[in-house]
Amino acid sequence: MWGIPTFLFLIAFFHRIAPGVIAKDLMQAFGATGAVVGLLSATYFYAYAGLMIPAGLFLDTFGVRKVVATGGAVMGLGTLMMAFASGQGLLFAGRFLVGSGAAVTFVGALKIAASWFPPSYFTTLSAITASMGILGGLIGTAPLAWLVSMAGWRGALWIVGLVTLAGSGLCVWIVRDRPALADASGPPSLPFRAVLVGLRQVLGNPHTWPPFLAFFFLFSATGNLMLWVVPYLRDVYALSLTDAALYGTATWLALLVAGPLTGFVSDRVLRRRKLPYTVLTASLFACWVVFVVTLGRLPLWGIYALFFTMGVVGGAFVLTWPLGREVNPPHLAGIAVAAVNLGGFIGVALTQSPFGALLDARWAGVVVAGARVYPVEAYRAAFGACAALVLLSSLMTLLLRETRGLNIHHELKAGRRV
Repeated sequence: MWGIPTFLFLIAFFHRIAPGVIAKDLMQAFGATGAVVGLLSATYFYAYAGLMIPAGLFLDTFGVRKVVATGGAVMGLGTLMMAFASGQGLLFAGRFLVGSGAAVTFVGALKIAASWFPPSYFTTLSAITASMGILGGLIGTAPLAWLVSMAGWRGALWIVGLVTLAGSGLCVWIVRDRPALADASGPPSLPFRAVLVGLRQVLGNPHTWPPFLAFFFLFSATGNLMLWVVPYLRDVYALSLTDAALYGTATWLALLVAGPLTGFVSDRVLRRRKLPYTVLTASLFACWVVFVVTLGRLPLWGIYALFFTMGVVGGAFVLTWPLGREVNPPHLAGIAVAAVNLGGFIGVALTQSPFGALLDARWAGVVVAGARVYPVEAYRAAFGACAALVLLSSLMTLLLRETRGLNIHHELKAGRRV
């Protein structure tokens, strides 16, 4: 019941990373610039962000089985549309469908976890679900590069699209919203008007915005790194597609452990939210400074080690969700988490095309096999901007209110010091 929606979430996360591996192929096939590739990647995040909050309403109204199966079907059809696209219009339409279908998968998997497992399992299953998404990101690097080398980028998308449709079919066939003996009424859900009132209350809370902005800047930098790291390694180090993608796995391998470990240390060891968020984002900024300063000169083993370290300290993002929940009313926990989570997706959506334009502005006119080749200076401008985003994220954490893992909304509302 939980595994099939989680599998579809894995595929949804895979699509966030995949454009970085096939960026050169897209440039060659469609005569695309860096700005166009960035906008194509961002289209997923525009669709995902736009449907993030409505996704919860759909799931409450129609149930996980129908909504996640439909989302998987839309995601699969969008992937197939991209695979046979003959022009940029169809390519963008397919990418938009992929993002739209992906929007329901994570929340759907968590709703199944809440319905089919004891409450004491929920935190563990939430962490495992997030880790499965990170695994999808890992599959979107070297394994995808290997598949592209075997079947071509169109063939790879065909395979992914068909697998996604198969997952959607399994969801219809196997998944049920709750156990047969469970209370058919389920937990009460907020009516639409109450959701709008709650959303206005969450967005009107000044303590919502520091975690929103911290995640906005942090995820923007990560998203742009994942989009351009493979082209960077191919252009500057003359690596093959599969070799370049292999170095991209370092961050995701680290995040598989770092994400859950960061949550555990925050919950059980430090019993702090703000302190680890600030320390980890500051450490990540230091890694970015090293990366930018040594761009094009660091040996490949050093690049792998640096990317792995970025993944270790990049686990800071998991603290965004509890921070958003703990400074807002307890009955608005879902809306609060969705609101702060939205920050990261809006950040990636708004920055990926401008970052591609940064590369285009410093392009020296070199084209190899129909794809633009960017010099080190172009990547230094783009990755330097990423470093600035991480610095802004770290500065935003200084505005966070320390919750110590407790809901402090009433204390904040009463003006008491916490």
